[in-house]
Amino acid sequence: MDQGNENTLEVFKLVSEEEIEKHLHKKQKRARKRARETGQEGLSENVTRTVEDEIQRLSPTKLSSKIRSFDCIVDSAEIAKIVCHLSNNTLELQSLNIKEKKPVAECVTKLSSAGHRSDVRSVCFSSDNTAVLSTSGETMKVWNRTTQQCIRTIDCEYGLCSMFAPGDRHAIIGTKSGKLQIFDIASGSLLENVEAHLGAVWSVCMSPDKRGIISGSADKEVKFWDFELITDEKYSKTSKRLTLVHTRTLKMSEEVLCVKYSPDQRLVAVSLLDSTVKVFFADTLKFFLSLYGHKLPVTCMDISSDSSLLVTGSADRNVKLWGLDFGDCHKSIFAHDDSIMCVQFVTKTHMFFTGGKDKKLKEWDGDNFEHIQTLEGHHAEIWCLAVSPNGKHVVTGAHDKSLRIWEKTEEPLVLEEEKEMEREKEYEEAIADGEEPVVPGEADSEVGMAGKKTVETVKSAEKLMEAVEVYREETAKYKDHEAECKRTGKELPPPQLHPLFQAYGVSTPAKYVLEIIRRIKSSELEESLLVLPFSYIPDLLGLLSMFIDNGWEVELTCRCLLLLLRIHHGQITSNQVMVPVIEKLKTNTSSKVGELKDIIGFNMAGLQFLKQQMEQKEELKFFADATDRFSQKKKKQKSKAVLAFKT
Repeated sequence: MDQGNENTLEVFKLVSEEEIEKHLHKKQKRARKRARETGQEGLSENVTRTVEDEIQRLSPTKLSSKIRSFDCIVDSAEIAKIVCHLSNNTLELQSLNIKEKKPVAECVTKLSSAGHRSDVRSVCFSSDNTAVLSTSGETMKVWNRTTQQCIRTIDCEYGLCSMFAPGDRHAIIGTKSGKLQIFDIASGSLLENVEAHLGAVWSVCMSPDKRGIISGSADKEVKFWDFELITDEKYSKTSKRLTLVHTRTLKMSEEVLCVKYSPDQRLVAVSLLDSTVKVFFADTLKFFLSLYGHKLPVTCMDISSDSSLLVTGSADRNVKLWGLDFGDCHKSIFAHDDSIMCVQFVTKTHMFFTGGKDKKLKEWDGDNFEHIQTLEGHHAEIWCLAVSPNGKHVVTGAHDKSLRIWEKTEEPLVLEEEKEMEREKEYEEAIADGEEPVVPGEADSEVGMAGKKTVETVKSAEKLMEAVEVYREETAKYKDHEAECKRTGKELPPPQLHPLFQAYGVSTPAKYVLEIIRRIKSSELEESLLVLPFSYIPDLLGLLSMFIDNGWEVELTCRCLLLLLRIHHGQITSNQVMVPVIEKLKTNTSSKVGELKDIIGFNMAGLQFLKQQMEQKEELKFFADATDRFSQKKKKQKSKAVLAFKT
């Protein structure tokens, strides 16, 4: 089977050998008939076996949406059952009879009512912690928290924010079109469409006395609403229904992104598109504080239960904690790797949760400004979160169209262990990405070169430069000698060895340079190569290539080669003369290192085998010694017993 970027599923059948032979036999018959009709009976027309004969393409199946994944089983009756996971979060079961000549897939069943078809944009808990309300682009769903089952699905407009009304029997949705929709959860019916704003309603918040709500919109207005029970014959002739009555309006200078009441109902906080948060007195709507410091708009905020702290999350990836007494910023924390979309305090504590576009949910301590833990599970951006009134559960909604419920356990959490685990995870991710993790104290992992220039490193660099110059002179002498031999046609005596060659016990200029490199201390090698002028590097790279070809000190040569490439990368790559040398090094280095690894591996295996044999021999000797001691002990006991009997 094959799936593409479209909503088409293609099914292929692997044909058995018997069927292939039958098909080829028929093709041969048709070919002969065609030859007789065309008058070319004498000519043999060969029928070759093709891929189409082995793999048969069945009729493609169109589904209701793009395919994310699928699985297939074939039962004894040769009926293929294919389950498809679609991009709109639905499951479809297709049935296909393979025996038919032109099989057509039929949709047997579809599972679509459980989850959302689009992004989950808002979530909230009921007052008794038992129900969860979630909204998306087309539906509102009510879930049972304990069983995780969807108990009610109601069609609605694009819901950006939501809340349970007092009593948990009604739900209020703020929509993208600027309406406030009131739903009766028991009957699943829409009670009223309130034309609240001219722009999208980004945030709603219930007043602490539960007598009304406030709404903030993109039309630059904050509106205050009161709950009221009215008689509606369409709803019921005997009972009244809930409605919202507009009481006050607070006009702002920018679009409103979030609104919050302080739990003591003294203040109202409003976050604006200009990256500031304005705080007003709730009773008079007089201006109290302006909180500024974020570089990008504040997308979410919350106020602690004691009305002393305000936490804000922004698209600049920072979380800021503010004191509501004087509006001072207590702490600014770089919290996520992408925009922060939701934040909420845990009831009666200064702990709070944040969710962002980096797919992570994080818990923080607002008193000590410490990161407590990171919860991962979502496969896409987290849009919303809600903390239960008892603080034991957190629910999150994301771009992957899923809801996730997190439960507080009794297991103690140690911050140091969490930090250590996070560091280990970052280290593993860096290795998986092919990056070299920075380890303090290790020269290869730090940005700068380890150590500093000393007298020893300068002397080593001077010796290396002198060796390269001697190599140039002696190589020129040998070339002149060869040319003279060719010119005269005689084997002339070789030039006299350089005194330094005799002193170091070498016979060629290349081995002399290798001996000088080998005598440089390992700790001084990096700095010695670092201070070398670039005019010596082409000759040195050529020598290193020669060392690797001959298999001389491969490990040391590779270390020098990598260091030179790191130090002079720009100049080496821009020099066309050095391209052949680099290409040769590229091929030879990997092969020689591979040979060295094979030798080491073979030797290690041999040593392991010898170790096992020695251990087995030692065990035998040990037991032999033990039996000898036991027999000697028995002899002594017998002799003592005989003496005692005699006495």
